[in-house]
Amino acid sequence: MRLGWFLLAFAAILPAQDTTNFPVLGEVVRMDPRLDRLIPKDARIEVVASGFLWAEGPVWIKEGGYLLFSDIPRNSVMKWKEGEGVSLYMKPSGYTGVADYGEEPGSNGLLLDPQGRLVLCEHGDRRISLLYPDGGKRTLVDSYQGKRLNSPNDAVYHRNGDLYFTDPPYGLPKHWDDPRRELDFCGVYRLSKDGKVTLLTKELTRPNGIAFSPDYKTLYVAQSDPKAALWKAFPVKEDGTLGPGRVFYDVTEFAGKLPGLPDGMKVDREGNLFATGPGGVYVFTPKGELLGRISTGEATANCAWGDDGSTLYMTADMYLCRIKTNTRGLGF
Repeated sequence: MRLGWFLLAFAAILPAQDTTNFPVLGEVVRMDPRLDRLIPKDARIEVVASGFLWAEGPVWIKEGGYLLFSDIPRNSVMKWKEGEGVSLYMKPSGYTGVADYGEEPGSNGLLLDPQGRLVLCEHGDRRISLLYPDGGKRTLVDSYQGKRLNSPNDAVYHRNGDLYFTDPPYGLPKHWDDPRRELDFCGVYRLSKDGKVTLLTKELTRPNGIAFSPDYKTLYVAQSDPKAALWKAFPVKEDGTLGPGRVFYDVTEFAGKLPGLPDGMKVDREGNLFATGPGGVYVFTPKGELLGRISTGEATANCAWGDDGSTLYMTADMYLCRIKTNTRGLGF
């Protein structure tokens, strides 16, 4: 990457927001009339900020009313607030070493723990960490059976306080072929409140986004493998482990034809799944019926509910976008 381009792109995100008349992109592709109940017919995809290298992992901070998200290549967490625009929140965010660590060293998925503290899935440091508001981080998990994790990607809390997370190889400089890789699989794990790490499944070749149904009886996991681009649904047993997974929806036919792969996802109060995939954000019923797609036209990495819970924020390549909905996200 040329230095001049980098500086120009970074400068583009620094000025304060001076408008509420945001540019728009893409369209809402309606495949089922039931989508109209969730997304207004006149809803538009607004670009509220741009100029990022690869935006990911958005999370809404209710206390303060702002959005945090990762810019992975820049090893940074960015902050966006209505009327103020974008500012640098934290750097470094996912890699604290001194040697070069590839193109995606920073944090990926961001979320809040039950106490409202920021939790980061860190590529370069190969861990999940907790940021203390009064200073410093604590490692929550960085290994399984004595072997370092690949590069934690995304995570979600169960209502009982256990943390479920995915661990593909995307943060390693040479990905799956990196000599620093210590595990011979990509796992979905649970970190229990007592600190125990349990491998829940290693059947997914590239586990990525992860979310619970509102009753916490189903765990959804995205697989970002272009040869098998799909989402799986796993029954959650009473002991927190998973039963056999089933294919929730398969979009392999669109891999390579539309930008992006199954990635981050969120659920609304009713259990509808808003899942990033080829061409944008797919909207599914809890039964796996496809209602439509929020088509950004970009590789869309992740999404998060914000504002009063009815706005869906989306990280789409260089853009931070949003769309107003008629539903509310789980947790609002």
